Amino acid sequence: MSHANIGVVGLAVMGSNLARNLASREGNRVAVYNRSWDKTEHLVDAHPEANFVAAKSIQEFAASLSTPRTAIIMVKAGAGTDAVIDQLCEVFEPGDIIVDGGNALFTDTIRREKAVRETGINFVGAGISGGEEGALLGPSIMPGGSAEAWETLGPILRSIAAVVDGEPCVTHIGTDGAGHFVKMIHNGIEYADMQLIAEAYDLIRRGTGKSPAEIADVFTEWNKGELESYLIEITAEVLRQVDAATGKPLVDVIVDEAGSKGTGVWTVQTALSLGTPVSGIAEAVFARGLSSHPEQRSLAKSFPGPYAFTVKDADAFIEDVRQALYASKIVAYSQGFDAIRAGADEYNWHINLGEVARIWRGGCIIRAQFLNPITEAYRANESLALLMAAPYFAKAVSGAQAAWRRVVIAATEAGIPAPAFGSSLSYYDGLRADRLPAAVIQGQRDFFGAHTYKRIDKPGTFHTLWSGDRTEIAAEDTH
Repeated sequence: MSHANIGVVGLAVMGSNLARNLASREGNRVAVYNRSWDKTEHLVDAHPEANFVAAKSIQEFAASLSTPRTAIIMVKAGAGTDAVIDQLCEVFEPGDIIVDGGNALFTDTIRREKAVRETGINFVGAGISGGEEGALLGPSIMPGGSAEAWETLGPILRSIAAVVDGEPCVTHIGTDGAGHFVKMIHNGIEYADMQLIAEAYDLIRRGTGKSPAEIADVFTEWNKGELESYLIEITAEVLRQVDAATGKPLVDVIVDEAGSKGTGVWTVQTALSLGTPVSGIAEAVFARGLSSHPEQRSLAKSFPGPYAFTVKDADAFIEDVRQALYASKIVAYSQGFDAIRAGADEYNWHINLGEVARIWRGGCIIRAQFLNPITEAYRANESLALLMAAPYFAKAVSGAQAAWRRVVIAATEAGIPAPAFGSSLSYYDGLRADRLPAAVIQGQRDFFGAHTYKRIDKPGTFHTLWSGDRTEIAAEDTH
């Protein structure tokens, strides 16, 4: 048997497309295995040009691979992934490589990597973004794992990744769970981006009365400038689609309840544990949650509010929304990169933020022209503490803030929910404030829990004797 240099376990749509992508690249021979032989047989029969090495058992799959054996698992995250890892560990040897290409929670990847490492086998958690099309034609890939595993895996992943400016959209992110962590944050940013675009659509439609198809034309025009992105492009396509059964715009017959698969929630939960604000992402997650409670929304239909909203100058309003969208998008990405930095510090990963931005420029769902200046900002200053403070973005946000405020005011006065726009503007104002009301909160905490506080005029930590004579004492005197 001619040995394969790479294998894929799990041949649903994503796994099948990834296997086809791998097989189409020079130098690769791909072994394929699925728990159900029917899926394996169907893939092999449907694509004879791929010259797959098909296996009926996990033992046959392992035997078909050249050493170091390298297998990419593309199965549903959770118990199924653990089961396949256990099966591969029984037939693989020290130095071989197991890659989890699913959307695993990064802490599960940390756990799995530690357990598998004890067998001498390398375990890699790799975020793969781009959906079914990306898997087939070229995704953005975010692998973690050891340097030893990357030495073998790197050339294979570079062969299948999307390419932008001659550079494959893949890089070694860091050890153990770093790859899945960065993919999780990518998906969190994706949530924010999608919500912001949806809010922009809603404001334009309610304010100007334009049809979905007319708003699609607006988005197509936006896609020629600084907002150029995959998500803007596909939104225009969605808005143009006409429902065959009713003749109505498809967007008007889709139930307005947005689902999710959990990665946005994980991003917010993780950011909370790291003490890093990701308010734009959080509001996007909560907006999906609110949309998915029709029983509550039906009870609130009688709540009073302003229902008449018509802008006087449609073109000017649309331009304001465009600028507000761009400024809010900057906030979402800035917060996302803050979360990556915080995660790297917490888990001792050495993550190059400029490289992360670079590999997101192609293949992935949030691919956008916007990522070029992000890449350049981190290349110019690797230790940049706040992406929004980079000259390019500081200028952009400053220039957009007047329009941004007008849009948030208009939405509030008209009773149109725009949580992602509003929270992003509040975050911006929080950053630029000379003083925040956190001083009041710290005073409250000291009052009810003796949590102490610091002063602006001298060093040290202090506590006021609130239940006594209210004199101030040094914190060490409270013990």
